Amino acid sequence: MESNQKPPFDPQAFLAKANGGRTLSACKINQIVFSQGEPADSIFYIQGGKVKLTVLSEQGKEAIVAILGTGDFCGEGCLAGQPLRMATAAAMEESSIMRLEKAAMIRILHDEPEFSERFMSHLLARNVRVEADLVDQLFNSSEKRLARLLLILAKFGKEGKPEPVIAKISQETLAEMIGTTRSRVSFFMNRFRKMGLIDYDGHGHLEIHSSLLDVILHDEPHINR
Repeated sequence: MESNQKPPFDPQAFLAKANGGRTLSACKINQIVFSQGEPADSIFYIQGGKVKLTVLSEQGKEAIVAILGTGDFCGEGCLAGQPLRMATAAAMEESSIMRLEKAAMIRILHDEPEFSERFMSHLLARNVRVEADLVDQLFNSSEKRLARLLLILAKFGKEGKPEPVIAKISQETLAEMIGTTRSRVSFFMNRFRKMGLIDYDGHGHLEIHSSLLDVILHDEPHINR
C-alpha cells in the first residue's frame, strides 16, 4: 500500500530550484558577507558553514550579537523596510551562502505557502532567542551565560550526544558574546572541564555534554507575569 504522506519540505532544495534573483557563493574564513551600513537589499541563506553577526558602535566598540549556522537566514531586516544593514556578517569557516534579492524573496513568500511557513518559523524562533538573550543578560551570572551559549553553539539537544561546537572558536569571541572578560571565560571553561561538563583542550577542540544543562537549570530565574 502506497503512502500518501508528503515528504518533509526542504527549504534548501527549494531555494536551489528558485528561478531568478539568487546567487550562490563559497565564502572563505573571515570573508565578509555584508557590512554594517550597506544598503539592505537582499537576504542570505546559509546552506553550509557558520556566520557571525557583529555590530560596531559609533565609539568603535565591536560586539558579536549572533552566530548562525546551516539552515539559518540573515539580513531579513530588509523585508521590514530596513534601508541599511544594522550589522556585519562574516564567515567563521568555509561556508556556502545563497543571496536572494529582496524582490525574489517577496515573490517566493507570496507564491510558496510551505516556504513561507518555514520562514515564519525561523523569524519566530529568532524572536524567542532574542528575548531569551535579553533575560540571560539581565538575570544570569556570566558562568550561566557561558554555559547557555556553549549549548546553543553546539545545537545541543535531540539525542544528548556530545558534539563539536566551532573549530578554533576563541575565548575572546566567547567573552564578547556574554559580556565578560577572556580571563573569566578561561576560568569557567577550565572549571567546566574539571567537572566533566565539557571536553576542552584549549586549542579549539570543544565538546559539550548534557550535564552542562545543570549549570543553567540550577536556580533558573523566574519572571513574574
